[in-house]
Amino acid sequence: MAQKVLVFGDIGIDDTIALIYAYLNDDIDVVGVVADYGNISRENALANISYVRSLFETEEIEDVKIFAGAEVPMTGELPEYVPEIHGEYGLGPITPPMAGQIDIAENFLDVVEIIEEHNNELIIVNIGRLTSLATLFIVYRDLISKIKGIYIMGGAFWVPGNVTAVSEANIHGDPVAAQVVLTHAENVTIIPLNVTQMAIATPQMVDYIDSVGEIDIVKPLIDYYYDFYKKRNPNVQGSPLHDVLTLMAAIHDDMFTYQNLPVIIVQGQTGVERGQSIADIRPFVTLAELEEEEEEEVKRHRIAFNLDYKQFYTDFMTTMTGQRFD
Repeated sequence: MAQKVLVFGDIGIDDTIALIYAYLNDDIDVVGVVADYGNISRENALANISYVRSLFETEEIEDVKIFAGAEVPMTGELPEYVPEIHGEYGLGPITPPMAGQIDIAENFLDVVEIIEEHNNELIIVNIGRLTSLATLFIVYRDLISKIKGIYIMGGAFWVPGNVTAVSEANIHGDPVAAQVVLTHAENVTIIPLNVTQMAIATPQMVDYIDSVGEIDIVKPLIDYYYDFYKKRNPNVQGSPLHDVLTLMAAIHDDMFTYQNLPVIIVQGQTGVERGQSIADIRPFVTLAELEEEEEEEVKRHRIAFNLDYKQFYTDFMTTMTGQRFD
């Protein structure tokens, strides 16, 4: 039976490829997509999601609900978009025909109906900023605590960040929301830059997908993405598929090795440390200075640290081409 997934995304190129991957994968049943600000504006993200959904002619995918999520972070700042990385609509050089059509979206709080319907069979995969997910924990904490699991693409543990020297974009974009989620969620798996930077799609892989795959926008999207990474680092071997890997984690637990550790998110409006994700690796950690002077075990979250690249390659290429790779 396919895993039911509710996706939250700040829809850039890797988010878009993740949605295509999910729609092509028989083991994933996307029951809804929440469009947030982040890589692009929420309005443009809605156009992206609607366009990608329209590329598939199955009734199941055509019925996937699209929800209008957050427009700004909980920090109160205006978001800064990155079209130089993802394009204006998160589609690289492509402008979707749905541009400017925001009436396609469901009210955000209607996502509660999906959570209530599927309850402990549902996994939330958050591949963007955490603002909308944090909102659900603030308003519907008891309800959202009943779901099967939450997978988050975010953080950088003992590896360089991709926004500052120590901070990853999804956490840096709204560290307040990230702290809300990690404080209240009980069943979180974090897929950080530690592993997502290993999930490389090489130009050769992309060319083969383009030659045999059924979705013809994959190559222009990833080529645009690769051009950015190549300019920043001429030695890069391909495009990191951060968000595809996070969706894979929801159905391929054995693709990773994990550690369960307490996580702290550095707050603040400015500074290189804003949004830094810190995992406490001390062997025994307690909150020893509680007001009641009682000891209480610190909440731990499951963090991926190693990736089986061969398994990633096999699954990605099999799904995207419809051919069996071993």
